[in-house]
Amino acid sequence: MIRINQLKLPADHRPEDLKKKAAAALRLRQEDIKSLRVVRRSLDARKKPELFEIYTVDVEVEREKQVLHKAANPQAAVCRQERYHFPEPGEERLASPPVIIGTGPAGLFCGLMLARAGYCPVLLERGQDVDARRRQVDHFWSTGKLDPESNVQFGEGGAGTFSDGKLNTLVKDPNRRNTLVMELFHEFGADSSVLYESKPHIGTDVLAGIVKSMRQEIIRLGGQVRFCCRAKELDIQNGCMRGVFTETRLEDGTVKEDYIPAEAVVLAVGHSARDTFFMLRDKGIPMNAKSFAVGLRIQHPQRLINKSQYGMEEPGRLGAASYKVTRQTSGGRGVYSFCMCPGGYVVNASSEPGRLAVNGMSYHDRSGENANSALIVTVTPADFPDQSALGGILFQRELEERAFAAAGGRIPVQLYGDFKENRISSQAGAVSPQMRGQWAFADVRSIMPEALNLALLEAMEGFGRMIQGFDRPDALLAGIESRTSSPVRIWRGSAMESEIRGLYPCGEGAGYAGGITSAAMDGVKTAEAVAGRFKRPGTAG
Repeated sequence: MIRINQLKLPADHRPEDLKKKAAAALRLRQEDIKSLRVVRRSLDARKKPELFEIYTVDVEVEREKQVLHKAANPQAAVCRQERYHFPEPGEERLASPPVIIGTGPAGLFCGLMLARAGYCPVLLERGQDVDARRRQVDHFWSTGKLDPESNVQFGEGGAGTFSDGKLNTLVKDPNRRNTLVMELFHEFGADSSVLYESKPHIGTDVLAGIVKSMRQEIIRLGGQVRFCCRAKELDIQNGCMRGVFTETRLEDGTVKEDYIPAEAVVLAVGHSARDTFFMLRDKGIPMNAKSFAVGLRIQHPQRLINKSQYGMEEPGRLGAASYKVTRQTSGGRGVYSFCMCPGGYVVNASSEPGRLAVNGMSYHDRSGENANSALIVTVTPADFPDQSALGGILFQRELEERAFAAAGGRIPVQLYGDFKENRISSQAGAVSPQMRGQWAFADVRSIMPEALNLALLEAMEGFGRMIQGFDRPDALLAGIESRTSSPVRIWRGSAMESEIRGLYPCGEGAGYAGGITSAAMDGVKTAEAVAGRFKRPGTAG
């Protein structure tokens, strides 16, 4: 196989032009190429509105060495097709199937890998299955009636189910886990473009079907998935895991208590399982507060972003444009865009009564009127009034209580110009709010500490020079974006275990990931650790 880098074509090229370009790079006839696979595609907009797509492709030809010698192209070289390898089972006996707490990306991918390796894992999810969960979330958005156990944060698929479904990550991939994760997303329903796009995304509507298909595969392979089942407490004896005490909500509203024996327990609880973090602290599980970021969601017309990024308001087949902005303030704080949602919506992502958090969400087609992203400001444990390991959670809760109070439980909204002048907005300008959940104009500036507001205002001046119109007075701000990442890191060693033998902190909630893809990769890595240590359940010896 020959890999060719840096094949450049106009963005409006025809599909057959890529093979023609590859053949020319190798000085071959097109019919001499037996197969062609796109490895990567990215957009070059440096000369907008003249746009180009840059490809890396693998081509199959006869007599590779002779072809490369004849072509003498520095962008072409022989490429070995390396594959991901899951470890062989370990030597320790496993009396009971592994238990995985949480069915976000980390828990689902961990569960899938263990199920395919014959470990028949038991997955516990405090929220509902994805279909019931979507109905519950829609009900919350229309009525404001929150179910604290099944919402935008809790339920099958985790918090990422109600997001843009972005799959890009900066995590290094020497073991091919990222490649595996993309292949699995494609296997269970994602478009093939996730295998090669530089910034792949799925969309919340497609992602819901994917997580459901993964769950069905886990069950088909002998695993279990228990919904409305909360891990109440861990059974730890002599420094080792022995099981999990659970509470299951039944349809009649009653709660059934149960006990699941387990020597291997994966903690893939997500960044919002605050009651679980308190339980872990009380059990003496080593953890510490960590830095994260908080901020506000900002909405602009998508056409403005398209014009800035592409040089045109109507992007055609390129789809809605995204952006990334970052700034270091004079006070030393970082301010940057996070979870940018082209053609998306700001959503009420609350999970606790009396507290309000927002997030961004896009559907697969990204056809909404507005672009939105979080503009977040870095905070460290020094910013937390409480200096304990859970000080970040208490800090988040204080901000969310202010956000809830600002608009009586609805999403508080303020025009950027009014935020700057510290006055409550009375009506929208040319930017129409695109929300999922009830909203109202309110004093958004009162939510964050003033030091964070001033950092955001300073950064906005710079962002306005980077993207013309970014600091327009009628851009809409909503808050609070408080769930950017876990405020806690649960300690684990090189074997992926806590100090408690058999307890595996995993994914974003444990502090080891920062998005769908990195969480899924950490789930795969944790599955490797479990399988590399234990024999399959029921194996003799």
